[in-house]
Amino acid sequence: MIYFVATPIGNLKDITLRALETLRAADVIFCEDTRRSLKLLNAYEIKKPLYSCHKFNEREAALKILAAHKGGKEVAVISDAGMPVISDPGNVVCKILSEEGAPFTVIPGANAALSALVLSAFPADKFAFIGFLPDKAGEKSRLLEKYKKLDMTMIFHVAPQDVDRDISAVYSVFGERRACAVREITKMHEEAVPFMLSQGLQGEKRGEYVLLVEGASCENELNALTVKEHLTHYICGGMDKKEAIKQVAKDRGVSKSEIYKTALEL
Repeated sequence: MIYFVATPIGNLKDITLRALETLRAADVIFCEDTRRSLKLLNAYEIKKPLYSCHKFNEREAALKILAAHKGGKEVAVISDAGMPVISDPGNVVCKILSEEGAPFTVIPGANAALSALVLSAFPADKFAFIGFLPDKAGEKSRLLEKYKKLDMTMIFHVAPQDVDRDISAVYSVFGERRACAVREITKMHEEAVPFMLSQGLQGEKRGEYVLLVEGASCENELNALTVKEHLTHYICGGMDKKEAIKQVAKDRGVSKSEIYKTALEL
């Protein structure tokens, strides 16, 4: 059998008994980064042959996994942290195994996105996991356009060096919304910081983040005002007319030209 095994996302104690049992019984373990996986395996005195399976060699690794299975070996697949496949290597492996009719299963466990959803206190009755945004600004904006009308909490994974850029991109497409940045989940310095998209996330950015953004159904209260009242609110708050038009258009998800007509009356 081939097992996709969830590993801790921070605290090494967050591994299931079944995961430990599976890793100890495996003949070989395929992992994203052998150096990082060794820390976990050494902590539980598990010594097995390790082979890499990362985004740059996943197809090649899949063929090795398939060959090991056909050779009668028990195979475990893990990523650096959390669930393999989910924003981690493994999806290509699953596809190839499925096409070849090779049996595989999952040993569930820790998951950063779901843990962050709990810590954010955002609506969790329905949500969408988006994962990492593309690097290029144009591709990022086009992807976000697809989701700006979703009426549910959205979950993104963000590397520390991309936090400010990604928040700015989300704001430019979604307009003003509540957001929450969660980091160091299950660790000593775990934190969930709520903020408004227009304000951005303050402070030094360290560690991997899970960014949660409220859905389109959680409308900006200002949208209940008339367009004229909406504009007046921002102008009285210190914005010039041009800035106010742009902000109202973002809030309402309409073009600036629609707002401009009303602005002329002010």
